[in-house]
Amino acid sequence: MKPRAGTLFAAAAPAAFLLAAPFFLSTYWVMILTEILTMSLFAMSFNLLFGYTGLLSFGQAGIFGAGGYFAVLSLIHGPSSLWAAFAAALLGSAFLSMIIGWFCVRRDEIYFAILTLGFGMMLFTVAHNWRSLTGGSDGLGGFTLPPLDLLFWRGSLADPRHFYFLVLGVVFLGALLLYRMVHSPFGLLLRSIRENTQRLSFVGADVRAVRLCAFVVAGTLAGLAGVLFALFNRIASPEMLHWSFSGKAVLMTILGGSGVLFGPAVGAAIFYVLEHVITAHTTNWMVFLGAILVVLVLAFPRGVLGSLLHLAARRRGRPRP
Repeated sequence: MKPRAGTLFAAAAPAAFLLAAPFFLSTYWVMILTEILTMSLFAMSFNLLFGYTGLLSFGQAGIFGAGGYFAVLSLIHGPSSLWAAFAAALLGSAFLSMIIGWFCVRRDEIYFAILTLGFGMMLFTVAHNWRSLTGGSDGLGGFTLPPLDLLFWRGSLADPRHFYFLVLGVVFLGALLLYRMVHSPFGLLLRSIRENTQRLSFVGADVRAVRLCAFVVAGTLAGLAGVLFALFNRIASPEMLHWSFSGKAVLMTILGGSGVLFGPAVGAAIFYVLEHVITAHTTNWMVFLGAILVVLVLAFPRGVLGSLLHLAARRRGRPRP
C-alpha cells in the first residue's frame, strides 16, 4: 500500500466509525463516546498551546467552565435557543481569553503556567462564591434543553444519538479549524515560538501577538467544549473551572501525543475507555488505571499516537521531529 493510500485509510477509518457508531453501539457507549469527543476538543485546544506553542496552561479549565456557564445562563435568562447559547459562550470565552491572555503571554515557561493557574482559580472562586448568579457549589441546573433546529430538520437533544451527532459536528468543525491553523504559515510561527522565541523576535515577528492569538483560539474552543459538557451533564458546576480539571487535558495530551493534532483525542479515548472498563470490575479503579497509564507513558515516550506516527515515518525514511 502506498503511503498516501495508507494515510487516507488511517483518516477515513476513524471517521467512518464515528459516523456509524450510534447505529450499532448501545446507548451507554454512545454516551461514553459523546463524553470522549467533548473532552477531545478540550484537550486539543490545550494542545494548541502546549504542543504547538510550547505554553503550559493550568487555567484552561477556567475558560472551559466559563463557556458552560455562559451557555447555561443564556438558556435560563435569555431565549431558549441552542444557537444563542453557543453564540453567548463563544463570544464570552473569546473575550475572557483575550483579557486573561493579554496578561499571561507576557511571561514564559513556569511564569506563564503560574499566571494561568492564578486566573483559573480566580474564575473558580467567582463561580463558587457568586451564588446568586452561578448557584454556588450547587451549580446551575434545571434548565430545559432546547431542540436542535437545522434547516430542514428538528430533533430533541434528549435523545442521546441526536446529542451525539451535535457533538460530533461541533468537534469536527473545531478540529478542522485547528488543522487549517497548524498547517498554515501561522502554524509555522507557533512551532518557531516553541523552538526558539528569541530568534523569532530577532527577525521581526511580534511574539506576544502570535501567542495571544493562539491563546484566544484555544480558549474559545475550550469554552465551546465547556458548552457541550454542561449540556451533556445538564449542569454547569464550579468543578468544571478547577485547576484539577485542567490536569485532565494535560494527561490526555501527554498520553496521546503533544504536538500531534489528534493525539489528545486518542489520549481521551484511551483514558475514558480504560476508566469505564476498570470501574466495572473493581472499586479500586484508580490503582489499576494509574498503573496502566504509567506503562503506556513509558512504552510510548511521544504519546501513543505520536510514537506510532514517528515509527511509521521512520519506516518511510522520514523521521518526525
